[in-house]
Amino acid sequence: MTSSISYNQIKYVLALHKTGSFSTAAERCFVTQSTLSTMIKKLEDQLDLILFDRKSKPIQLTQEGLLLIDQFTLLHNEYDNLRELIQDTQQEFYGTLNIGIIPTLAPFLLPLFLRSMTHKHPNIAFSISEITTNEIVKKIKLRELDVGILSLPIGDKSINQNPLFLEEFLIYDTQNIGKKNKKYTIEDIDVNRLWLLEESHCMTSQIEKICHLRKKRQANQNLVFNSGSILSLIELVKMNKGLTLLPKLALEHSNLIDSAYIHTIESPIPVREVGLVSHPNFAKKRFLTMLEKEIKEAVKPHLSKTKKVRVISPNLAK
Repeated sequence: MTSSISYNQIKYVLALHKTGSFSTAAERCFVTQSTLSTMIKKLEDQLDLILFDRKSKPIQLTQEGLLLIDQFTLLHNEYDNLRELIQDTQQEFYGTLNIGIIPTLAPFLLPLFLRSMTHKHPNIAFSISEITTNEIVKKIKLRELDVGILSLPIGDKSINQNPLFLEEFLIYDTQNIGKKNKKYTIEDIDVNRLWLLEESHCMTSQIEKICHLRKKRQANQNLVFNSGSILSLIELVKMNKGLTLLPKLALEHSNLIDSAYIHTIESPIPVREVGLVSHPNFAKKRFLTMLEKEIKEAVKPHLSKTKKVRVISPNLAK
């Protein structure tokens, strides 16, 4: 090796590995295709080996490249961590923050804090992705996301989990409009009219019985609905004159939901715990603290202060 390997060379190698295309990799790195190609070729000359099979479509790593790619990834991440630690010693926030958020939270939580947060921190480039819990966990571990906002707890203990708030669930019953604010018990729920987000979205504690009772229902046996969208679920419930369980933020922040159909559940109230997840080596600690503060302040006026609650399974929040 005639000279040291540069950070940009490592970045270009990882971009080409991820995209399989010189042109796409160059676009992602904001350089010309010839610059990226030249720098990778220079690195191969320095190492005296070929990292990529340029004849394959898409372009793939050679056997030698496969042996080195994990180390390149590690070096890249450690360099990013170093830069973030240096930034942490400074007063001003700047940089990027890649956030993933589950679909049952995104339409209702983001409007509460996102505009204010981006206004307060103009030097941070925020990138928001609406994806499932499994995708968030996967991308956090691959360091493709900085932070995830989802329902806790999750089973993977290899990533950090930071609780934010408890969000209660209420009944949305399209046939009970005449009984204003009726308090429901589990026994009151007509399982033949019950719709939930997915078949796997069963709840623990006092309302876990719903999943067992729902198997006995007679209605809609020829219709199966699999979706992570609360708004789609609401339309289906209205169309079938059914009922469902909805998180409180969704009830308060959608003009598609008729408040006359909303009813509370007797204590202990079912809730989900919403929180942040991040990689153990994530260096933007101040970013996490800032995000936590913004979210907590934004949701505080909208959530119940009751202490008698039961946390439901995070599966409902996919």
